[in-house]
Amino acid sequence: MKLYGVIGAGGFGREVMPLAAHWLTIWNGIEHDSELVFVVEDQFFTSQKDVNGHRLISMTDFLSASVSERRYNIAIGNSAVRERVANSIPTDVAKPFSIVAPNHVSLHGNVIGDGAIFCGFSHVTSNAKIGRFFHGNIYSYVAHDCIIGDFVTFAPGVMCNGHVVIEDHAYIGTGVVIKDGTDKPIVIGRGSVIGMGAVVTKSVPPGATVIGNPARLMGG
Repeated sequence: MKLYGVIGAGGFGREVMPLAAHWLTIWNGIEHDSELVFVVEDQFFTSQKDVNGHRLISMTDFLSASVSERRYNIAIGNSAVRERVANSIPTDVAKPFSIVAPNHVSLHGNVIGDGAIFCGFSHVTSNAKIGRFFHGNIYSYVAHDCIIGDFVTFAPGVMCNGHVVIEDHAYIGTGVVIKDGTDKPIVIGRGSVIGMGAVVTKSVPPGATVIGNPARLMGG
């Protein structure tokens, strides 16, 4: 018996579960002796038995189940929680798997870290490097020669053009456009937040929040 867990049964988890089921069944040829379940941390576990037709289990039960193989993904929007959960799961107990929509497009020369989620109509062009547990929501794209860190989140419709560096834990809001950094790479600093609809034309400091067109520091 092989057990695949989507950690997080909130809104995003419920959105990506059908993608996980499709990916495992159609592309990875999931065996008949495998099960795909929702997993929640013990403090959030309730008596609810299933969510949208998939069994709901606690993290303790997921990690202690008697199975031949155990794989997981983390469908939790908060990147700090994603990192904490990922670091709490021993690699000899469970390993991450990626969730990829059937209409996602990834071209040549890309390097994608463990545990990525690529939602419908997302796109990675060529020679991009993306770190661990990346979330690429619907209609978002990463263009050529970008470097994306770990636990980065793209909300729907993010347009990240070429030669952009996005450091760990950055959050890129819905509809953001990041200018191509051909002449000088644009760097989005660690833990920064790019507000919905912003147009980023220059680098953003670590931990900063920017908004507007062109993007500027909030309150600046």
